[in-house]
Amino acid sequence: MHPDQSSSSSAAHVPRVALVTGGMGFIGSNLIRHLLASDQRLVVINLDALTYAGNPANLSDLPGDQSCRHHAVHGDIGDEALVGRLFAEHAIDTVIHLAAESHVDRSIDGPMAFVQTNVMGTATLLHAARQAWAGRAAGAASVRFHHVSTDEVYGSLGETGLFTESTPYDPSSPYSASKAASDHLVRAWARTYGLPVTISNCSNNYGPYHFPEKLIPLMIANALEGKPLPVYGAGANVRDWLYVEDHARAIDRIVRAGVSGSTYNVGGHNEWKNLDIVHLLCDTLDELRPSGRSGGYRSLIAFVKDRPGHDLRYAIDAGKIERELGWKPVETFATGLRKTVQWYLDHQEWVAQIRSGRYRGERLGVAS
Repeated sequence: MHPDQSSSSSAAHVPRVALVTGGMGFIGSNLIRHLLASDQRLVVINLDALTYAGNPANLSDLPGDQSCRHHAVHGDIGDEALVGRLFAEHAIDTVIHLAAESHVDRSIDGPMAFVQTNVMGTATLLHAARQAWAGRAAGAASVRFHHVSTDEVYGSLGETGLFTESTPYDPSSPYSASKAASDHLVRAWARTYGLPVTISNCSNNYGPYHFPEKLIPLMIANALEGKPLPVYGAGANVRDWLYVEDHARAIDRIVRAGVSGSTYNVGGHNEWKNLDIVHLLCDTLDELRPSGRSGGYRSLIAFVKDRPGHDLRYAIDAGKIERELGWKPVETFATGLRKTVQWYLDHQEWVAQIRSGRYRGERLGVAS
């Protein structure tokens, strides 16, 4: 059976208590903002290990009516006792699993952390959900385990073609291999134990609260500090970019209306070469925050040695989620990128705390 071939109920799922893993991170915090704002009855349990990429400041300004429905828990998804206790104490009916080690360069330097979190952590969550939902799992509409994955599991495309839900897996890095393994575990729990699951494989995200080691926020931060803008190789690698708020809407839609057992590719229809993105960022910054440098921000671009196993091109065919669930991106790359640049210009203290490491000492309001 192909990974996306399953026969399960298509009844709508209505989440009431959602466990969101990795909710203090980039995509997780944007997702939680969306969930709390769009469903006034939803309660969110936010489990985050607060590693370098998790920042409580990402959700510190929630309005009062939303903050009372957001319960932050400091802990590891691999802590079986903690995860089991959360299911027992909060009557969780929905899991949205985003917590992951996700930076390719870090996976090359330290792959075992990626195996531990992305593979073993996912297995722990699946096991806990199955135990907590025993007797309910046959009713696909009553509970739902949604696993957020990446298009990197498919490997590299040539100059043409798109990743579909039936594209064979061919991961290139320890990161993408660990995510591929976690995808397979989710499908195995569905087929073996009848756990109601959905999976989404998404293209590159960008937007507010993006950790500044990633391409777009790194270039913005470095440019504003007058530092070099490092571009791998010749900058010819192509990625499909999706504004993070569009991704949040897609996840919400899949959780509520996706067919149990199905996979949905989520993309932005925005293919850009890395160098072209850096040029556009520089030009946007020249307009919004002129540097006064001769040659503008583009003069800071510095080409560096390419990283090992650097996939040439990713591109998503998001036709299935558009046809079946009625989702499509709201933002174009031009509108989303301008919003992103403006957000970073308006939140320089947030960036400064990240760059200095000061944010790692801020754990107030997060239960252990």
